[in-house]
Amino acid sequence: MATIMIDAGHGGFDNGAMYQGRKEKNDNLDLALAVGRILEQQGYDVIYTRDSDVYQSPFEKAQMANEAGADYFISFHRNAAEQDNTYNGVQTLIYGGDDSRARQLAEAISDELAKFGFQNHGVEERKNLVVLRQTRMPAVLIETGFIDHDKDNRIFDDNFNEIADAIATAIEETIPLNKNTVSQEHKDDDIVYGVEVGRFGYHTTANFLAEQLSDQGFSSYVLEDGDIIHVVAGREDSLDDALKLQRKLRDLGYQTLIIAAKD
Repeated sequence: MATIMIDAGHGGFDNGAMYQGRKEKNDNLDLALAVGRILEQQGYDVIYTRDSDVYQSPFEKAQMANEAGADYFISFHRNAAEQDNTYNGVQTLIYGGDDSRARQLAEAISDELAKFGFQNHGVEERKNLVVLRQTRMPAVLIETGFIDHDKDNRIFDDNFNEIADAIATAIEETIPLNKNTVSQEHKDDDIVYGVEVGRFGYHTTANFLAEQLSDQGFSSYVLEDGDIIHVVAGREDSLDDALKLQRKLRDLGYQTLIIAAKD
Protein backbone atom coordinates (compact mmCIF):
# COMPACT_ATOMS: atom_id res chain seq x y z
CA MET A 1 0.00 0.00 0.00
CA ALA A 2 1.09 3.58 -0.58
CA THR A 3 2.64 5.18 2.50
CA ILE A 4 1.73 8.80 3.19
CA MET A 5 3.47 10.90 5.82
CA ILE A 6 1.01 13.40 7.31
CA ASP A 7 2.60 16.41 8.96
CA ALA A 8 0.77 18.82 11.25
CA GLY A 9 2.81 22.01 11.04
CA HIS A 10 4.31 23.64 14.13
CA GLY A 11 3.53 22.24 17.62
CA GLY A 12 4.73 22.50 21.20
CA PHE A 13 6.24 25.90 21.95
CA ASP A 14 5.89 26.80 18.26
CA ASN A 15 2.30 28.01 17.95
CA GLY A 16 2.59 29.10 14.33
CA ALA A 17 0.37 32.02 13.40
CA MET A 18 -2.11 33.26 16.01
CA TYR A 19 -5.32 35.28 15.81
CA GLN A 20 -7.61 36.22 18.68
CA GLY A 21 -6.33 33.35 20.79
CA ARG A 22 -6.54 30.87 17.94
CA LYS A 23 -3.33 28.92 17.34
CA GLU A 24 -2.32 27.57 13.98
CA LYS A 25 -0.69 24.48 15.49
CA ASN A 26 -4.09 23.30 16.79
CA ASP A 27 -5.92 23.79 13.50
CA ASN A 28 -3.10 22.00 11.70
CA LEU A 29 -3.22 19.01 14.03
CA ASP A 30 -7.01 18.70 13.98
CA LEU A 31 -7.16 18.70 10.19
CA ALA A 32 -4.12 16.47 9.71
CA LEU A 33 -5.57 13.79 12.01
CA ALA A 34 -9.00 14.01 10.39
CA VAL A 35 -7.57 13.54 6.89
CA GLY A 36 -5.27 10.78 8.10
CA ARG A 37 -8.17 8.83 9.61
CA ILE A 38 -10.07 8.96 6.32
CA LEU A 39 -7.05 7.74 4.36
CA GLU A 40 -6.50 4.92 6.85
CA GLN A 41 -10.10 3.82 6.39
CA GLN A 42 -9.53 3.76 2.64
CA GLY A 43 -6.56 1.43 3.03
CA TYR A 44 -3.57 3.79 2.87
CA ASP A 45 -0.59 3.34 5.18
CA VAL A 46 -0.54 6.65 7.09
CA ILE A 47 2.31 7.86 9.31
CA TYR A 48 2.17 11.06 11.34
CA THR A 49 5.03 13.35 12.24
CA ARG A 50 3.02 14.19 15.35
CA ASP A 51 -0.36 13.26 16.79
CA SER A 52 -0.13 15.48 19.86
CA ASP A 53 1.11 18.95 20.83
CA VAL A 54 4.86 18.41 20.49
CA TYR A 55 7.56 20.30 18.61
CA GLN A 56 9.75 18.92 15.84
CA SER A 57 12.07 20.99 13.72
CA PRO A 58 11.43 21.04 9.97
CA PHE A 59 14.63 19.01 9.52
CA GLU A 60 13.33 16.36 11.92
CA LYS A 61 10.05 16.16 10.02
CA ALA A 62 11.83 15.65 6.69
CA GLN A 63 14.16 13.09 8.26
CA MET A 64 11.21 11.15 9.69
CA ALA A 65 9.62 10.94 6.24
CA ASN A 66 12.87 9.86 4.58
CA GLU A 67 13.66 7.22 7.20
CA ALA A 68 10.12 5.84 7.01
CA GLY A 69 10.42 5.47 3.24
CA ALA A 70 7.18 7.40 2.73
CA ASP A 71 5.89 7.68 -0.82
CA TYR A 72 4.36 11.14 -0.30
CA PHE A 73 4.72 13.89 2.31
CA ILE A 74 1.78 16.24 3.02
CA SER A 75 2.18 19.11 5.48
CA PHE A 76 -0.82 20.97 6.93
CA HIS A 77 -0.61 24.70 7.66
CA ARG A 78 -2.68 27.87 7.74
CA ASN A 79 -1.57 31.17 6.28
CA ALA A 80 -1.33 34.62 7.87
CA ALA A 81 -0.77 38.20 6.71
CA GLU A 82 0.93 41.19 8.30
CA GLN A 83 -2.47 42.82 8.93
CA ASP A 84 -5.60 40.98 10.04
CA ASN A 85 -8.42 40.43 7.53
CA THR A 86 -6.27 41.57 4.61
CA TYR A 87 -5.73 38.40 2.58
CA ASN A 88 -7.75 35.22 2.35
CA GLY A 89 -7.74 31.99 0.40
CA VAL A 90 -5.99 28.65 0.03
CA GLN A 91 -2.64 27.88 -1.51
CA THR A 92 -0.54 24.77 -2.00
CA LEU A 93 3.25 24.83 -2.05
CA ILE A 94 5.70 22.46 -3.72
CA TYR A 95 9.46 22.41 -4.21
CA GLY A 96 9.22 22.24 -7.99
CA GLY A 97 11.54 20.51 -10.41
CA ASP A 98 10.82 17.81 -12.98
CA ASP A 99 8.62 15.59 -10.81
CA SER A 100 5.04 16.35 -11.78
CA ARG A 101 3.47 14.21 -9.06
CA ALA A 102 3.66 16.86 -6.33
CA ARG A 103 2.18 19.50 -8.63
CA GLN A 104 -0.65 17.20 -9.67
CA LEU A 105 -1.50 16.51 -6.02
CA ALA A 106 -1.23 20.19 -5.07
CA GLU A 107 -3.54 21.26 -7.88
CA ALA A 108 -6.11 18.63 -6.94
CA ILE A 109 -6.14 19.76 -3.30
CA SER A 110 -6.44 23.45 -4.20
CA ASP A 111 -9.31 22.74 -6.58
CA GLU A 112 -11.19 20.72 -3.96
CA LEU A 113 -10.78 23.40 -1.27
CA ALA A 114 -11.93 26.17 -3.59
CA LYS A 115 -15.34 24.49 -3.73
CA PHE A 116 -16.04 25.66 -0.17
CA GLY A 117 -15.66 29.34 -0.98
CA PHE A 118 -11.96 29.75 -0.34
CA GLN A 119 -10.21 31.96 -2.88
CA ASN A 120 -7.83 29.72 -4.82
CA HIS A 121 -4.30 31.11 -5.02
CA GLY A 122 -3.12 27.98 -6.82
CA VAL A 123 0.22 26.21 -6.64
CA GLU A 124 3.51 27.97 -5.93
CA GLU A 125 7.07 26.67 -5.93
CA ARG A 126 9.08 27.34 -2.77
CA LYS A 127 12.74 26.34 -2.78
CA ASN A 128 13.50 27.55 0.74
CA LEU A 129 11.11 25.38 2.79
CA VAL A 130 12.95 22.54 4.49
CA VAL A 131 10.04 20.07 4.47
CA LEU A 132 9.77 20.48 0.70
CA ARG A 133 13.49 20.68 -0.07
CA GLN A 134 14.83 17.91 2.19
CA THR A 135 12.17 15.27 1.64
CA ARG A 136 13.07 12.62 -0.93
CA MET A 137 9.49 12.00 -2.06
CA PRO A 138 6.84 14.25 -3.66
CA ALA A 139 5.90 16.80 -0.99
CA VAL A 140 3.02 19.26 -0.73
CA LEU A 141 2.39 21.93 1.88
CA ILE A 142 -1.26 23.02 2.24
CA GLU A 143 -2.14 26.53 3.43
CA THR A 144 -5.78 25.94 4.40
CA GLY A 145 -6.94 29.54 4.43
CA PHE A 146 -5.71 32.52 6.44
CA ILE A 147 -6.02 32.10 10.20
CA ASP A 148 -6.19 35.89 10.59
CA HIS A 149 -9.17 36.31 8.26
CA ASP A 150 -12.68 35.93 9.68
CA LYS A 151 -14.18 34.57 6.46
CA ASP A 152 -11.58 31.85 6.09
CA ASN A 153 -12.04 30.84 9.72
CA ARG A 154 -15.80 30.56 9.25
CA ILE A 155 -15.29 28.37 6.19
CA PHE A 156 -12.75 26.26 8.06
CA ASP A 157 -14.97 25.77 11.12
CA ASP A 158 -18.36 25.40 9.44
CA ASN A 159 -17.13 22.87 6.87
CA PHE A 160 -14.39 21.11 8.83
CA ASN A 161 -15.48 17.51 8.18
CA GLU A 162 -16.25 18.26 4.54
CA ILE A 163 -12.86 19.94 4.09
CA ALA A 164 -11.08 16.91 5.54
CA ASP A 165 -13.04 14.64 3.21
CA ALA A 166 -12.28 16.88 0.21
CA ILE A 167 -8.53 16.81 0.86
CA ALA A 168 -8.66 13.04 1.28
CA THR A 169 -10.60 12.81 -1.99
CA ALA A 170 -7.92 14.80 -3.82
CA ILE A 171 -5.27 12.48 -2.39
CA GLU A 172 -7.22 9.36 -3.35
CA GLU A 173 -7.72 10.64 -6.89
CA THR A 174 -4.03 11.43 -7.31
CA ILE A 175 -2.14 8.74 -5.39
CA PRO A 176 -2.82 5.11 -6.36
CA LEU A 177 -3.48 2.90 -3.36
CA ASN A 178 -0.97 0.36 -4.61
CA LYS A 179 2.55 1.36 -3.55
CA ASN A 180 4.16 -0.16 -6.64
CA THR A 181 2.76 2.59 -8.85
CA VAL A 182 3.64 5.59 -6.69
CA SER A 183 7.32 5.91 -7.55
CA GLN A 184 6.76 5.14 -11.23
CA GLU A 185 7.96 7.96 -13.50
CA HIS A 186 7.03 6.37 -16.82
CA LYS A 187 4.47 3.97 -18.15
CA ASP A 188 5.03 0.35 -17.23
CA ASP A 189 3.48 -1.91 -19.84
CA ASP A 190 3.03 -4.62 -17.19
CA ILE A 191 0.85 -2.40 -14.95
CA VAL A 192 -2.91 -2.20 -15.31
CA TYR A 193 -5.12 0.18 -13.38
CA GLY A 194 -8.62 -0.31 -12.09
CA VAL A 195 -11.09 1.66 -10.01
CA GLU A 196 -12.34 -0.08 -6.89
CA VAL A 197 -16.00 0.74 -6.36
CA GLY A 198 -16.75 -1.37 -3.30
CA ARG A 199 -15.52 -4.07 -0.95
CA PHE A 200 -17.75 -6.63 0.70
CA GLY A 201 -17.82 -9.77 2.79
CA TYR A 202 -20.40 -11.57 0.68
CA HIS A 203 -20.42 -12.61 -2.98
CA THR A 204 -24.10 -11.79 -3.43
CA THR A 205 -23.64 -8.07 -2.70
CA ALA A 206 -20.41 -7.86 -4.69
CA ASN A 207 -21.89 -9.58 -7.71
CA PHE A 208 -24.94 -7.32 -7.61
CA LEU A 209 -22.73 -4.22 -7.74
CA ALA A 210 -20.62 -5.68 -10.55
CA GLU A 211 -23.77 -6.34 -12.57
CA GLN A 212 -25.02 -2.82 -11.84
CA LEU A 213 -21.78 -1.38 -13.20
CA SER A 214 -22.06 -3.54 -16.31
CA ASP A 215 -25.61 -2.33 -16.88
CA GLN A 216 -24.27 1.24 -16.76
CA GLY A 217 -21.73 0.48 -19.47
CA PHE A 218 -18.62 -0.15 -17.34
CA SER A 219 -16.49 -3.25 -17.56
CA SER A 220 -16.34 -4.75 -14.08
CA TYR A 221 -15.07 -7.77 -12.23
CA VAL A 222 -14.75 -9.18 -8.71
CA LEU A 223 -11.46 -9.87 -6.91
CA GLU A 224 -11.07 -11.93 -3.74
CA ASP A 225 -8.46 -11.00 -1.14
CA GLY A 226 -8.85 -13.25 1.85
CA ASP A 227 -12.25 -12.54 3.37
CA ILE A 228 -12.66 -9.30 1.41
CA ILE A 229 -14.31 -9.21 -2.01
CA HIS A 230 -13.41 -6.19 -4.15
CA VAL A 231 -15.55 -4.89 -6.99
CA VAL A 232 -13.38 -3.22 -9.64
CA ALA A 233 -14.27 -1.28 -12.77
CA GLY A 234 -12.00 -1.02 -15.80
CA ARG A 235 -8.60 -2.38 -16.80
CA GLU A 236 -6.74 0.74 -17.93
CA ASP A 237 -3.23 0.88 -19.38
CA SER A 238 -2.42 4.32 -17.92
CA LEU A 239 -3.04 6.17 -14.70
CA ASP A 240 -4.54 9.09 -16.64
CA ASP A 241 -7.19 6.81 -18.13
CA ALA A 242 -7.92 5.38 -14.69
CA LEU A 243 -8.37 8.88 -13.28
CA LYS A 244 -10.83 9.73 -16.06
CA LEU A 245 -12.79 6.56 -15.31
CA GLN A 246 -12.75 7.37 -11.60
CA ARG A 247 -14.21 10.82 -12.22
CA LYS A 248 -17.06 9.31 -14.25
CA LEU A 249 -17.85 6.87 -11.46
CA ARG A 250 -17.70 9.54 -8.77
CA ASP A 251 -20.07 11.70 -10.79
CA LEU A 252 -22.52 8.79 -10.51
CA GLY A 253 -22.14 8.78 -6.72
CA TYR A 254 -19.72 5.87 -6.28
CA GLN A 255 -17.00 5.95 -3.60
CA THR A 256 -13.83 4.93 -5.40
CA LEU A 257 -10.13 4.13 -5.09
CA ILE A 258 -7.60 3.59 -7.87
CA ILE A 259 -5.76 0.28 -7.65
CA ALA A 260 -2.96 -1.16 -9.75
CA ALA A 261 -1.51 -4.57 -10.35
CA LYS A 262 0.84 -6.46 -12.63
CA ASP A 263 -0.99 -7.66 -15.71
